[in-house]
This record gives sequence, structure tokens and C-alpha cells, in this order.
Amino acid sequence: MIVKILIAVLIFGITVIIHELGHFLLAKANGITVTEFSIGFGPTVVKTEKGGTVYSLKLLPFGGACQMLGEDGEEEGEGTFNSKSVWARISVVAAGPVFNMILAFFCAIFVISYAGSSPARVTEVADGSPEAEAGLEAGDIITSYEGRHISIGKELNSVMTVRGVPTDEITLEVKKADGEKKTITYEPTVTTRYMMGFNYDDCDRGMEFTYVQQNMPLAAAGVVAGDLLVSINGVPITCVADFTVYQTEHPFDGSAVTLEYEHSGKTKEITVTPVENTYANVQFSYQLREKQSPIGVLKYSVLEIKYWVRTVIDSVSMLITGQYSVNDLSGPVGVVDAIGTAYDDVKSQGVLVTVMTMLNMVILLSSNLGVMNLLPLPALDGGRLVFLIIEAIRGKPIRRDLEGMVHFAGLVLLMALMVYVMIHDVQRIL
Repeated sequence: MIVKILIAVLIFGITVIIHELGHFLLAKANGITVTEFSIGFGPTVVKTEKGGTVYSLKLLPFGGACQMLGEDGEEEGEGTFNSKSVWARISVVAAGPVFNMILAFFCAIFVISYAGSSPARVTEVADGSPEAEAGLEAGDIITSYEGRHISIGKELNSVMTVRGVPTDEITLEVKKADGEKKTITYEPTVTTRYMMGFNYDDCDRGMEFTYVQQNMPLAAAGVVAGDLLVSINGVPITCVADFTVYQTEHPFDGSAVTLEYEHSGKTKEITVTPVENTYANVQFSYQLREKQSPIGVLKYSVLEIKYWVRTVIDSVSMLITGQYSVNDLSGPVGVVDAIGTAYDDVKSQGVLVTVMTMLNMVILLSSNLGVMNLLPLPALDGGRLVFLIIEAIRGKPIRRDLEGMVHFAGLVLLMALMVYVMIHDVQRIL
């Protein structure tokens, strides 16, 4: 337990430190006085001063700060933030998110060098399936799914999982082995059955829920991805094979089902009622990873970051449109728990696999931190950039006191949201 918490805190801390380091280095490069560079927040545990900057370690290991002279005030004397050109200030503010992307990129290089990455290359198509009859063949590379460009196999997998598969008609754009581009449209095979809304797989600890669909019975009952299925109606489930046998002998029929599941080391019991659901069968498989040349590693590292950036933007969009709720957000506590769960799942597979998994978590977390900080919201880097870009266009700044009030209000709201999310994370973990 202690080891996984330390690893999780370390990963979270690294992503935040790199973000603040970006601000720090660009501030120093532009002659801005950095009054304090801190790791963590809360009471100071230890500090030292060098070159006019206080370097401190705080008690709580979540977050960090790069405090610059005059950053939130109207001071414009030598070495203050506001005394520098608007483009210098833009570079300082943007440096945090940019450094997060750089960190994610270099981590992606290590992961892809080891595990590989690939386009969505079709490996098998079921004989006699609608896909085969429409002309989809092994070796085809899927470049677009329902109008959405697909760069890597992981992206296709994510889009089909989160957005679902149409039951009436599916349109794919593929690149044939000879380079020909072709549009394939077909009506999929459709199945109707009772479901609770989840994907699953085996892990070291048992059968894990790898995805829990929103607005479906299991999600409504409080189950989240990473939980383990323990039993169904008193029948023990230790692996996917057990679940498959149970479903074969006792298919869901709309009757209430009693589940035992493990959440953060605690066993809980719930009663859920499967709902009738009509879904399309995907009767082809595709490659997620294949080894790459050095040039391929660089190419797919860029595409990996592009995938995560797009995923974060999609998630924000779904939050705004109500497809996700605030309760689906995770703060530092939830992130540490997710990293710890990932560590538990892979630690028995060896040091190399564990390291690659943790690097994947760094990619995910760093990309998230970079994109989220660029959102044009007060108190975030993106909100500050909005004011600076307006200043660049107008040729003069918006009143400093007005900007300060906007950022302060945003900070208050952001802190309130963080407290709410933290409480919800603790409740979810417990």
C-alpha cells in the first residue's frame, strides 16, 4: 500500500514540477524575478534561498507554484512580471502547458520504443459478415470512423467504446494495401439483449471492470472502472472464464441481479436490474501496437500526444454537453488512487512492464494537465493568456485591478470545485 501511494505521489508530483519548471525557466530567461518556487502546498517543511528565489518543499505533495514578482498586482518595476513585453509574458504563461506536452512526448518515445504503436490496421474480418461483404479486408488501415479521423488503433478503440457503434449504418474510410483509399458503408449485424453497461478483462487480482458506461445500471449503482467483480447471485467470479460460464448458464433476462464487487480493497454488495439494449456487433479486429523503426517511434509519439490532447478536449466537450457530470471528474486524490490501482494490476508482470505502465500514466496525466491549464478560464494559464492576447491586439492591457478580480473570482470557484471533487474522490475510494 505504502509503495503504490509513494509511486502515485511521485508521478503526480513530477508532472506538476515539470509544469512549474516551464514557468520558472521562461521567467528567468526573460529577467522576471521569481520570488518562490515551491513543490506541494500548505505549510512549508523546508526551504532555502538562492539568487533571490526561495525554493521550498510544502507539507502536502499535491501541486506546486512558481510565484513571480508583480504577477498578480500592478507593480511594473524592474524584474516584475508586468514590466516585460506582452510576448515575453505570453511565453512565460504558456511554458507550463508546453513543458507538460514535452514531458508526455519523451515518455511516449520510451513506451513506443518498447511496446510499439500502429495505425488501426485490420488483422481479421469474419467470413460472411457485413464488413467482409462491404469490402473490408485484413491489411486495410482504417483512417476514418463515422467521419472522425483515426490516427492510431488506440483512437479507434476509444471512439467505439465511448461513443458507441451505430446500429443502422457504419461508414469507414480505409487505405488499402496498394495505397488506394476507399469508403466502406454497411449495415452491421445487430443484437438485442439485457445488459448492465460495462467492459471487462482479466487482471492479476481477478475480473476487472475496465469501462463502465454512463447512464447504465452498473454506473448508476456506483461501480467504476478498476473495480473487481467478486460474485453474481452468490456464484464466485475469479476470472473472465467464470463470468463467461455464468452468462452462458444464466443469461441476463431483466431480473434483478445481486453483485459483489471489490472497490479499493473493500467488498460491496449491490442489486442491479439489467436493461434491454440493442447494439451492433463489430466483426473485425485491428492492430493496436506493432514495433516501429526509430522514425516510426517519433511519428507515433507525436500521434500519441495528439490522441490524448483530443481525448481531453472531447471529455471537456462531453462535460459541457452533459454527457459527463462533475461527479465524473477526478482530483489529486482520485488520480493517485488510479495510479495506485494501475500499479497493483501490473506489478507482478515484472519491472519493465510496470515502468512502461507508469510512464503511460505520466503521458495521460501530463497531457491532461497541459490541456486543462490552457482552457480559457480565470485563474488558469489559459485565462491569463486570454488577457495577454487581448492586450497584444489592443496594444494596451486591460485594467490590472479588473484582471486581478476576475482571476481571484476564478480561483475561488476553482478551489471550491477542487474541494467538492476531492470529497467525492474520497467517498468513491472508501
